[in-house]
Amino acid sequence: MKFPLFRSTLAVSAVLAGLLGTTGCKDYLDIDPVAYSNTDVAFLDVAGATSTVIGAYDMLSGDTGYGTRVNLYYPYDSDEMQAIPGQAFNAGNLGIARYAALPVNNEITNPFNNLYQGIERANICIKYIPQMAAYTSGSAADTAALHRLYGEVLTLRAQYLFEAIRNWGDVPAPFVPAIDAPDVKLANADRNATYDRLIADLLQAEKLVPWRTAAGTTNERITKGAVKALRARLALYRGGYSLYGLEMKRQPDYLEYYKIARQECLELMAKRGEHTLNPSFENLWRSVNQLQFDPAREIIFEVAEGASSAASDSKLGYYNGPRQNASTTFGSSTGSIGALPTYFYAFDSTDLRRDITVTLYTIESNNQQKAVALTAATDGKFRRHWRTPALAGTGNYLGYNWPLIRFADVLLMFAEADNELNGPTAAALAAVQEVRNRGYGSASAAGARLTLPSSKAAMFDLIANERFLELGGEGIRKYDLIRWNLLSTKLAEAKTNLTALKNGTGRYANVPLTEYYRVTTNGTVQFARSFFRPAPATAPAGTTAIGWRSAMTDALIANLASEYKPNAGKELFPYPQGTIDTDPNVKQNAGY
Repeated sequence: MKFPLFRSTLAVSAVLAGLLGTTGCKDYLDIDPVAYSNTDVAFLDVAGATSTVIGAYDMLSGDTGYGTRVNLYYPYDSDEMQAIPGQAFNAGNLGIARYAALPVNNEITNPFNNLYQGIERANICIKYIPQMAAYTSGSAADTAALHRLYGEVLTLRAQYLFEAIRNWGDVPAPFVPAIDAPDVKLANADRNATYDRLIADLLQAEKLVPWRTAAGTTNERITKGAVKALRARLALYRGGYSLYGLEMKRQPDYLEYYKIARQECLELMAKRGEHTLNPSFENLWRSVNQLQFDPAREIIFEVAEGASSAASDSKLGYYNGPRQNASTTFGSSTGSIGALPTYFYAFDSTDLRRDITVTLYTIESNNQQKAVALTAATDGKFRRHWRTPALAGTGNYLGYNWPLIRFADVLLMFAEADNELNGPTAAALAAVQEVRNRGYGSASAAGARLTLPSSKAAMFDLIANERFLELGGEGIRKYDLIRWNLLSTKLAEAKTNLTALKNGTGRYANVPLTEYYRVTTNGTVQFARSFFRPAPATAPAGTTAIGWRSAMTDALIANLASEYKPNAGKELFPYPQGTIDTDPNVKQNAGY
């Protein structure tokens, strides 16, 4: 949903195309000499600088950015979602999902190079914007505009490098344009030093960019709230566990970063006129699918997607969401991200988030829903048949923006940081309770009230579980588990729970072997029996049976993260083989 300011780079200016290049799939060491021939023109005035900064934003979107690969391939498998459950292993997208990525995999190479193209574009802007005369001595309006642009590109560089670090670890960290670097063949940089630099940059950036209400209506452009939220996120990653060689470690000074995260979240929580929770979890996600901004601006920063191209749009709602089998009105989609059956049962039956986050139906060619087996559930926050206006046909670019961070995450980051620093507190519990109340629809909803846990560990478990339920399918869970050093534990726990579900033991003892449904007059699925009671001896009249617990198999369970092994270095990806071949200073990650 690219609004006018954020249309594709090619439509912005010919100067920009010459300055920054047009491809995100070049090798990360490639330098286009044309990229430095037009800087006098591009940075002549505010309009030129703005267009050039849009080019730095542009690498966020598209197939190799947050249009498909980085947000839909990289975060899975986890204990909430799985890429294409049951599909035989392949070396492409499933090599990534099953923790067996190869250095020669293009799904590793192209997004890696895309991130570095984004870093390079940001670095060019970071160099030249402060050199513009108007940056220090222009009109008040021009100076403010350029300061804002400078804050934006500092934040963009931080986002690109952050994404590289959390997927590859000690990545090369260029902070100047390639043409100014003594040697473009950079070595691996210590990730903690890079994080420290980025966290400092973001402190500067938040002083330069305005709050949303002073900046216009779009969430597609970085504002003060976005910088604060992203700074808190980076601080928690800097303070969390990370893979070094084959060992997960956290640094001794980690509490200093929890202090940063807590303070940034606290300051953002005090500005409810800028960002707050949408009162309705469903309406929040309906607004995304309807290509609208929600009035509460819960989504603090989202990647602008549009123009129906691989370079600038997303496959959200096509690659993921409920499968659509050539619906004549709503089009087709592949339903490629499955929701684990145990994730569906992690929700309380009265938690309204469950049926938004997990879908149990397909859309058929007659535009009606059809129930699926429990093992064929998919994620549900992006649904093509919710799109407004509807888009028929087989086109796979729907213009859905990707939410990089939202206010619910800020509340839960605050709770996590506050608990780590101060033990279980009423303030942390109140933040979790706010998220939970919205999930249940009201503060008085049955089961929504929480009591303060008696220990820091118990409070952490409560917070981690609320993140599990609130943020499902948003590309966050796997990385949370890594920074908590819980990935191995939770993947094993998921398989144990899936086996218990298959066998109908423990908490799953009353889950039915078979479910029954009917299709209502408006074409929607209506389940005829409880999900929490054994199946009846005879099928309810007028219903169709669907496999439920009976659909579970040992093979499906084994398929989850099938190649993951503890202490094998798979929490990070391998560097692309092309990077290793062209830059002898980059050392491959352990385990590859």
